[in-house]
Amino acid sequence: MTKGTETRDRILDTAFRLAAREGLDGLSLAALAGELGLSKSGLFAHFDSKEELPRVKALFENWRRWATDPSLPGGCVFVAASAELDDRDGPVRAYVVSQQRGLLQTIARAAALSVEVGHFRRDLDVEQFAFEFLAIYLAFHHSQRLLRDPRAEQRARRAYARLVDDAAVRH
Repeated sequence: MTKGTETRDRILDTAFRLAAREGLDGLSLAALAGELGLSKSGLFAHFDSKEELPRVKALFENWRRWATDPSLPGGCVFVAASAELDDRDGPVRAYVVSQQRGLLQTIARAAALSVEVGHFRRDLDVEQFAFEFLAIYLAFHHSQRLLRDPRAEQRARRAYARLVDDAAVRH
C-alpha cells in the first residue's frame, strides 16, 4: 500500500468516526482537516472533489470496520439507538431519525455521483440503492454482533458485490 493510499484510508476512517461522533451534519471539511492536522487543501489533494469523500466502497469498508472495531464495544451507536428508540417519541428519537435519513441521503448522493462519473447505470434508482446498502449493513451488524456468525463478513461482501454489480454500467 502506498503512502498516498494509507493517508486516503486514514482520512476516510477519520471522516467516518467524526460522522459517528458528531453526526453527518457535523462532518465538514474544516472539522475533518482539523481532526487530521491537515489543511483543507492538503485534504483535497487526496481526493478529486468534496463529493468523492463519501464514495460507495469507502462507505461500505468503513462501516464494516466500525461494526467490528473492538474500541466500539457496542458496535454502531445508531443501530443500537434505532432498536432502542424505534417505538418511542421524543427529541432523542427525532435526532436518531434525522441522522438515519441523512445517512440514506448521503448513500444516495454517493450512488448519484457514481452515476454521474459513469460507474453506475443512468437509470439507477439511487434511493433504492441506498435502502439496500443500508439493509446489507444492518444485516451484517446483526449477524456479526448478535449472532456472532463467522460468515457475516463474507455474506455482507457477497451482498454488497451483487448490489454494486446490479448498479454497474454494462459494457
